[in-house]
Amino acid sequence: MIQQWMQLANSIAASGEGDFWFPKQASTVASSVDDVYYFIYYVSVFFLVLIVGLLAYFAKKYQMKNRTQKAESQFHHSNLVEVVWTIPPVIISVIIFWVSTVAFINQKTVPEDSYEIYVRGWKWAWQFTYPNGYEDSVLHVPKDKPVKLIMSSDDVLHSFFIPAFRVKQDVVPGRYTNLWFEANEAGEYDIFCTEYCGTRHSDMLTKVIVHEDGEFDTWLADASNILDKLSPVEAGAYLYEKKGCNQCHSVDGSSGVGPTFKGKWGTERGLVTGEKVAVDENYIRESVLMPQAKVAEGYAPVMPTYQGKLKDGEISAIIEYIKSLK
Repeated sequence: MIQQWMQLANSIAASGEGDFWFPKQASTVASSVDDVYYFIYYVSVFFLVLIVGLLAYFAKKYQMKNRTQKAESQFHHSNLVEVVWTIPPVIISVIIFWVSTVAFINQKTVPEDSYEIYVRGWKWAWQFTYPNGYEDSVLHVPKDKPVKLIMSSDDVLHSFFIPAFRVKQDVVPGRYTNLWFEANEAGEYDIFCTEYCGTRHSDMLTKVIVHEDGEFDTWLADASNILDKLSPVEAGAYLYEKKGCNQCHSVDGSSGVGPTFKGKWGTERGLVTGEKVAVDENYIRESVLMPQAKVAEGYAPVMPTYQGKLKDGEISAIIEYIKSLK
């Protein structure tokens, strides 16, 4: 969690936008969330100063001067005091309830013409599926158009959070949850998981890219056909990034949650059962579709299945990419 907020603070500092508490507002609901926060914040600051100030004043005024000093006479009741500490707090509470409720209802009322994108979370990556079937590990959305995210988890409880949009929603296994937003600033913004989901929770990061008017459709058409324009090795490298393989498997020999891909093709791999298996096409395919069948020695059985997430041609491209990592 600390790593996430440090990254967020660094991104704010680099952009030169936002303020001490928040990154820049980049959605239509962000201002209402900030208004509620700052109203409560400044009310709290006002009463903190008032109460501490009165406390210090009365402590000084009524401090005991000597041991023989007697207490001064005190009021037993004051209608004015009763009104002052009752009516203003009630009014302030009603205002907070009202503005908070309006902001909450606006965030939960999804526009009928929203563009729908399916989101799947798992340890430790996000996947976004567009209406035409294209999948990506980075969220792309059009500017000035309502977007509805329909979200589910493959394993444990996650929480989807875009700080610049001021939207956050739990992603729960076994059911769908949703949130919506309308981005009004083109650019690139951080996405975090804010629910502790395991040892790599702080690495469950990605981006949302907001496209200018008219650019989103062009991007989606190009991205949907990009594999047709690449060689098998290039397509495998592309899928390695886009499907979240890089979250657990390195290509430079460094250790991670899963074994590195570098230099492993054609070797023998020890399994937790004590057996050994050749790292070939069949082993990689089985590991992608049934990762618990042959778990590598020294690693936990945490990899989710990619059954239904990868097509046969995509698995073949990843295999060709691993072959090239000598």
